[in-house]
Amino acid sequence: MAKARQKTEAKASKNKLTEAQIAVHWKEEKYFYPSKKFKAQANLTDPSFVKKFSEKNFPKCFDLYAQLLDWDKSWKKTLDASNPPFWKWFVGGKLNACYNCVDRHLAQHKNKAALIFVPEPEHESAAVITYQELYKRVNETAAMLRDFAGLKTGDRVTIHMPMIPELPITMLACARLGVIHSVVFGGFSGEACGLRAADSGSRVLIYADGYHRNGKWVDHKPSADIAVETARKEGQDIDKVLFWKRYPGHYRSESPMIVNRDFFVEDILKDYRGQTVEPVSQDAEAPLFLMYTSGTTGKPKGCQHRTGGYLAYAAGTSKYYQDIHPEDVYWCMADIGWITGHSYIVYGPLALGATSVLYEGVPQFPDAARPWRIAERLDVNIFHTSPTAIRMLRKAGGDEPKKYNYHFKHMTTVGEPIEPEVWRWYYEVVGKGEAVIVDTWWQTETGGFLCTTKPALDPMKPGSAGPPALGIYPVIWDENGQEVKPGTGKAGNICIRNPWPGIMQTIWGSSERFVNQYYKKYCKNPKSKDWRDWPYYAADGAVLPADGYYRILGRVDDVINVAGHRLGTKEVESACLSVPDIAEAAVVPVVDEIKGRVPEVYISLKPGVSPSKAVKDKVVSTIETIIGKIARPKQIHIVPDMPKTRSGKIMRRVLAAISNHMDTGDITTLANPDIVAQIRELVQGRVTGPLQDGPEDIKLFGEEK
Repeated sequence: MAKARQKTEAKASKNKLTEAQIAVHWKEEKYFYPSKKFKAQANLTDPSFVKKFSEKNFPKCFDLYAQLLDWDKSWKKTLDASNPPFWKWFVGGKLNACYNCVDRHLAQHKNKAALIFVPEPEHESAAVITYQELYKRVNETAAMLRDFAGLKTGDRVTIHMPMIPELPITMLACARLGVIHSVVFGGFSGEACGLRAADSGSRVLIYADGYHRNGKWVDHKPSADIAVETARKEGQDIDKVLFWKRYPGHYRSESPMIVNRDFFVEDILKDYRGQTVEPVSQDAEAPLFLMYTSGTTGKPKGCQHRTGGYLAYAAGTSKYYQDIHPEDVYWCMADIGWITGHSYIVYGPLALGATSVLYEGVPQFPDAARPWRIAERLDVNIFHTSPTAIRMLRKAGGDEPKKYNYHFKHMTTVGEPIEPEVWRWYYEVVGKGEAVIVDTWWQTETGGFLCTTKPALDPMKPGSAGPPALGIYPVIWDENGQEVKPGTGKAGNICIRNPWPGIMQTIWGSSERFVNQYYKKYCKNPKSKDWRDWPYYAADGAVLPADGYYRILGRVDDVINVAGHRLGTKEVESACLSVPDIAEAAVVPVVDEIKGRVPEVYISLKPGVSPSKAVKDKVVSTIETIIGKIARPKQIHIVPDMPKTRSGKIMRRVLAAISNHMDTGDITTLANPDIVAQIRELVQGRVTGPLQDGPEDIKLFGEEK
């Protein structure tokens, strides 16, 4: 057995594949070009503007982003890098984020829609909130938070709410006071909320009584009770829990309110009607919010984002890459509980005075045509969603967009790499061949886009994020710190050589963890005060062709080491999705006595396609043709559905646990926990004995970030 392994490892070595390299088998895709119509109206059409962001103009180039905002006091220094990697941006400047997103638009846009709320029940009318109404509601809420809840500048508040207008209203009210908000995705458990509240030291929780999700009413009040108890066990007492009612005047939860702890915002606000609160002028470096990453193992990380740099970066990237104008109707289908929702539903679009659509429910309720009906009715012209949602809509209703008379000028894809096959459907069917697509790469920690095409200047390339964003200078290094040159076909770890305004300040309460996780790996000199010695490690794999378009391969953790051949799972999944019958694919590592690890494939089929050996054979032959026999899966499992989080992401760690006969761990946060038992029986048969403890790399594989 050992000899066999040595033989395969020697063969891999002969092929010059080392542990430091991720094997790449992508074929180059053709370019698609923006239309003359789009270019005629775009925000960024001047190549000389791009030149202003060249490395010789760093960091002053980012003054152009900061100048999009109104400042109470101008900054004296663009970047203070004297204490790396704890960068300070727009030093000496003062501003208020809420003022920049609301107050300053009143003179010109007070009667314009700031937010359009679309309830999930289709019989309920959309609600329009103008900038004037938003101003009034934010002020009343801020007065209530200050005087009733006793919150002051620098305090933290944990908000566990669904996609209803009161969520951005609460966030903006916090920003008005200089209170640091920490929004927890509404689909997370009460325990997850309580842990985050304890970590941030929040004394106040803000909830909704419930919401609609996939055709069902979700009673959210019990989560608050669990959150309070969880926080208490962690040593943090919660003084007050404030509840917004999903339907004003009607409490829809079956759980009782706790006297002297739980309060209805609706009742308290009566005492604050018409009140205004002067926005607190904040230092540019004052924390604006915490955004906890949501890994299912280990302590959640509270990414701390600053006020001035973050807001400038969100506004700049919204203007130049999302191409948002004040007259646009912009719909980002993410959840505000994620960083995408913070940057590109709330802060970025509202800083530009745009109209931002807020949708309560899931994209495919009551059917897969719902997004296109909404787009048609509201005349949405900018659409922003994730590859996960795109794959789901393609699976459930691939021809539905053709039936509706909407016209997008621009579409974004964000959150994970998008397979070229899926990209083409998005472009040709959803975008009707009219819309430009920006395929963006960035992270919770980065505040905004790091790689993306400039929509009017750069051609699009399916599956590629594109060149670096303005003022971002990436590099790809292997595990030994050697640069992986463009055009070599080799992949490695993508890093950013320079700081930028949107980068997080630190991990809340854990500066050492911040340095170790993001900067230690490639730091050239820990004693250096030069920012050039402190590159940011993203923990994502990437390859850079000769044309300068970065292709992101996914998390470095999502690499399967097959006999020394480091195989990116995204490539295998992309190969699966090029088979016309396949709707979704997930690839996980399985222990193999000879090769160490081998891929195992899970697929779900498009409606009307029956499971068969022929389908499996087609998948195997496609993988071998596109990638090679090294990627041949050990097994292919056709499943009725994938285990998914509430945000629609496939929970690959659950599938990896099933394939390796391990315990799947906590599955209560899944949107469809019942599917796990079905898949386990399909893969393993009926299990009666105890489950084994598996290798650590399998346990951690595919954790949702």
